[in-house]
This record gives sequence, structure tokens and C-alpha cells, in this order.
Amino acid sequence: MKAIVIHQPGGPEKLCYEEVPTPSVREGWSLVRVRGFGINHSEIFTRKGLSPSVSFPRILGIECVGEIAETTDHARLPVGQKVISIMGEMGRAFDGGYAEYALLPNEQICPVQTDLSWKTLAALPETYYTAYGSLLNLRIGDSVGTTIDSVKDTGNSVPPRILVRGATSGVGVAFLRLLKGRWPDLAVAGTTRSMKKERQLLEAGFDQVILDSEGVLQTDRQFDRVLELIGPATLRDTFSHVAEGGIVCSTGQLGGQWYLNDFDPIMELPANGYLTSFYSGNVDPARLQSLLDYVPKYGIDPAPERVFSLPQVPEAHAYLESTHSFGKVIVVI
Repeated sequence: MKAIVIHQPGGPEKLCYEEVPTPSVREGWSLVRVRGFGINHSEIFTRKGLSPSVSFPRILGIECVGEIAETTDHARLPVGQKVISIMGEMGRAFDGGYAEYALLPNEQICPVQTDLSWKTLAALPETYYTAYGSLLNLRIGDSVGTTIDSVKDTGNSVPPRILVRGATSGVGVAFLRLLKGRWPDLAVAGTTRSMKKERQLLEAGFDQVILDSEGVLQTDRQFDRVLELIGPATLRDTFSHVAEGGIVCSTGQLGGQWYLNDFDPIMELPANGYLTSFYSGNVDPARLQSLLDYVPKYGIDPAPERVFSLPQVPEAHAYLESTHSFGKVIVVI
């Protein structure tokens, strides 16, 4: 089979398009014919050698969509079954999705029922799954004890003010599409470190763009719901922009900081506020299927910003870590 193999850490040029043996099925594992996958920032970190537990050579890729080619679980994973796999130790402890075939543990292969195209399906995990889980945790449908739909009908309450911090990322754009698909009248602000991307964000559907200058939001506005994608690097500043009773979902770590040191929740959380979190490793097959049902139900267009082929994975990596990147980047085989 063809695969992208990295033999030693470094730049995108270290990702080599090679012919390698197709993995042999073993007990408890099944072979997936890979139809597509997303390119993720965590894979860039691993490529650079910033994942200490990962040894080389390795086929990277923390996600894939495809179909069962050979199985050891005929009841749940019959040959031909459409499947999605996300996270676990895929692409880290064992070879991942950057290949025509991937041998994966049965427990991390999720059978799915969907008529979505491979291109559309490849754009959903793990970006849209992360955005969807965050959307649920932010309880967007609740506003001062009532649902947004009833707010629209009765006018008895004010819809929540929503902020996406790290709006130009794939998860940020995915979250916006999932939100606007169901509640198109909600106003959503997004942040960027460069106002050169203001037009792109407005065209994507954000209602306001706020400059994030060295970890400080250039606004006095307060928000009721915040999707925090920069992570601990900006979390304290985010708290200062959350209204009483608001909710912050800390999902991403794009700021490169993993921990919030010396955190005093009593003093630092907004008054009567809530801090929650979500990440794609929190895999629930029912939630994943719910996402696949949500997309056509609300007319969500998960079209990726860029589509590459398998030999173009080095180009995809270079694009994603450039200042020009915007939204989701996928590979279709």
C-alpha cells in the first residue's frame, strides 16, 4: 500500500510518500480501507518531535474515515461497513490514518450509518466532532432558563452573546457552522491575531471580529458563552470577558500552553460562572452518530477549505501551519 511515513522529526519535507507492506490482521484488530482524513495541529506537533512518547518511523494520523476491508469482529464490523476512527493512540503508539489502509483496534473503530460523501465525511472527525461536543457542553439552547427557540417565539429573554476565541481554526469555523445551521439568528463574535483575516471571518458567518493582541482581547464586551480554543495561554483573559452566569468551554490548546498554573477558581472564575471542557479523545459512538445526523438535519455545509491527495500530505502540513491557513484541511484518497 501507499503511505506517508516519517522516519525522523522535522519539517513537512520529512513526510515521505512510500510503498509499505499492508498490515496483517491480528486478533482484536481490523483493517480499514482509508477513504479520507483531516490534517490536525497535533500531527504537526508530533512531526516536529514534540510528542515524547512517539517513536519513528511512524505513519501519523489521529483520525480516518473509510470502510472495513478485513475484520475480526464480523458482528459489529462486517466487511464493507462504513467506519470512523478518532484518537486513541492512533498515529502515535501505532500507525495511523496517513495511508491507504490502517490496522486499528476494534474498540476504537466506530461503525456509522450515513449517506454523506467521503469528502464530507472526512471533514467531520475530529474537527466537527470536537466542535459538536463543545456546542453541547456550552448549552447554547439554554438562555436564562429557556430555550433559544422559545426566546424567538416569546421575546421574553435575551439570546446569549457568543464568542469563539481562535475563530480562524478548523474547530472555530466548524463550531460556527454547526451553531448557525440550527440558530441562524444568533450573533457570534470571533477572534483573530491578525485583522487581515477579518474579511474571511465575516464571509464565514461571524458577526463581529475582535483582535486578540498577544493574549489580550481588544474589546470591553462581555459574553455569555465562550468557546476557548487558544487554551490556558489566554483562559484568564477570557474569564474577564464572561458575564455573570456565563459558560466557558476550554477545548483547544492552540496557544501551546497545556496548564493553567496557580489557578484559583474561587477568585478567577466569573461570578456564578461555569468552566467546562471537551476534546476529541472523549469518543462516544452515539454522540458521533448524532453529529452525522445533525449535519443533514440542519443543512450544515462542512466543506473543507482545502482538499489534498495522499502524496500531497507534506503540502497540507505546510499550508496548515502557515499564516494563510483557515478552516479545515483534509486528504481524500
